[in-house]
Amino acid sequence: MDYERLGLKAGIEIHQQLNTREKLFCHCPTVLRTFDERSGEFFRFLRATESELGEIDEAAKEEMKQERRFCYYAYVTTCLVEYDEEPPAPLNPEALEICCTIARTLSMTPIGQVHTMRKLVIDGSNTSGFQRTALVALDGVLPNGGSIETICLEEEAAQRVEGDTFSLDRLGIPLVEITTSPCMKTPEEVREIAAYLGMVLRSTGRVKRGLGTIRQDVNISIRDGARVEIKGVQELDLIAEVVRREVLRQQNLLSIRDQLRDRGASVMEEPEDVTGIFRDTKSSILKKAHSVLAVRLPGFAGLAGREIQPGRRLGSEFADYARKCGVGGIFHTDELPAYGITAEEVGQLRAMLRAGGDECIVLVAADEKKARCAAQQVVIRAGWALRGIPEETRKMLEEGSTAYMRPLPGAARMYPETDVFPVTITADWYSSLPLPELLTTKRDRFVRELRLDPALAAQLVSSEQVGLFEKMVDAGISPSLAARTLLSTLKELSRSGTDVRYLSDEAIMEVLSAVEGGEAAKEAIPAILGMVASGTTVAEALRKCAPALSRDELREIVRRIVEDRRDFIAERGIGALGPLMGVVMAEVRGSVDGKLVSEVLKQEIAAQVQENGNRNGKKV
Repeated sequence: MDYERLGLKAGIEIHQQLNTREKLFCHCPTVLRTFDERSGEFFRFLRATESELGEIDEAAKEEMKQERRFCYYAYVTTCLVEYDEEPPAPLNPEALEICCTIARTLSMTPIGQVHTMRKLVIDGSNTSGFQRTALVALDGVLPNGGSIETICLEEEAAQRVEGDTFSLDRLGIPLVEITTSPCMKTPEEVREIAAYLGMVLRSTGRVKRGLGTIRQDVNISIRDGARVEIKGVQELDLIAEVVRREVLRQQNLLSIRDQLRDRGASVMEEPEDVTGIFRDTKSSILKKAHSVLAVRLPGFAGLAGREIQPGRRLGSEFADYARKCGVGGIFHTDELPAYGITAEEVGQLRAMLRAGGDECIVLVAADEKKARCAAQQVVIRAGWALRGIPEETRKMLEEGSTAYMRPLPGAARMYPETDVFPVTITADWYSSLPLPELLTTKRDRFVRELRLDPALAAQLVSSEQVGLFEKMVDAGISPSLAARTLLSTLKELSRSGTDVRYLSDEAIMEVLSAVEGGEAAKEAIPAILGMVASGTTVAEALRKCAPALSRDELREIVRRIVEDRRDFIAERGIGALGPLMGVVMAEVRGSVDGKLVSEVLKQEIAAQVQENGNRNGKKV
């Protein structure tokens, strides 16, 4: 696809949790709990507040279309600040320092005084009905020549359990929000910039790792289209596909708009009550509804059922808007008869409304209030189909398609937080913050100085164990042994059922130091670590898994094995080395390094081959 011709513009917002000891506006720890650990729960109703200019944000209005009762899980590690029953503490200085370190790494300019703002959010993700956020720095540099517009310090939202139930363990964890300019022109470039920013964040060593700790929002538009924000892309590999599918969606919506205009299509804005037609219907949804309303769309026939993204149609967009009123979905005549609605009922519907063959009819069914609300939402979205593409916030679905969430927020959602004092950033303090070594630079150093394979070095710097690896190397442990243990051995132990979380960094280093000192063989490392993970001390695990064996004792074992297999060696010669290595290693059970076993075994096999040659009168 020619994205330059289409005029693709894309920017990203990276949300990354910081690995601080305390939350952003209270002293609670930043640990996540399981839901069954909750100590209690409570309920809230959230409503939008007016901005300083007396306006209510459009996105907040959308959330208020239905009254929702939110439930929150509380824990012994949460407090009254998370419950919105106590004013916030001052801005966490550790979080501000990490945020400024990231900003300085990205060559950004700090603002002189950090003011905390309230960002209106009434979707249940915050008990207060707003998220606290603070602008920290401006104008960063990207490797593609584009720019980073801002970096903000924010409190993380509550985690959704299901429906309108949220867990407060995550609420308030500090995170940074990095916003770029719309400087990306292809899906692949969006992925590359997201990967770069993720690398910079991990380079600090002070961000949380794991699923859900980093999220990307992507802003996308094409020529004649509209800016659309897609929320919550957690997998880096899906970013390019999300962009491709949004471009496809906007192309198809523009094509539908042109077809509708050619047809002279229109939207009948006043829904009509057709409940009587479906009084005896076999459709379970329509039968139990108190009210069935019809929205007439002249000229839309065949287009509501047209696919605009994989698994998504224009009718799906209508349904997304209608769901904001609390209905489960909609029916439209492009897909009927189906769902228990018969062809006869469709005929009666068309006859009652005097609908032409070019007309699509959308049905909504619920109690009267919800049905009226949902029908009006369909009218709004159908009206946009005639004009083009609405600016909106969308959520990512499985495999990269998207669904409508709400309109794009405006300036009315932000207002000052009067409970948090401003914080001054001085130029001297900011410039004194140490810059982290970028992981790309670290990777190249590992290859150059430690002689690691480039692929292994890349895997190592991307892992959570890179800090421990550097400690091991500084302690004199072989880089290859340290890397193999952290990247392979621990993973294999975990797959076999060992809970490696019980292995402390100190215990792993002690085991590897013992191996380097000749107290155990490399082959014994998995067994030793497995015992330590189950509660055995390192000293006891070494004694049981790697009993001391001198070189002379090893030679005696090797000679006996070689003597017992004299005929095999006579047949294979030095080629017997490989098969006999397994025999010897099984007997010494990891108490001797394989390199030493190979050396002694090779010597004894060579001596045996020489003896066989002499016995047969041959010169070997």
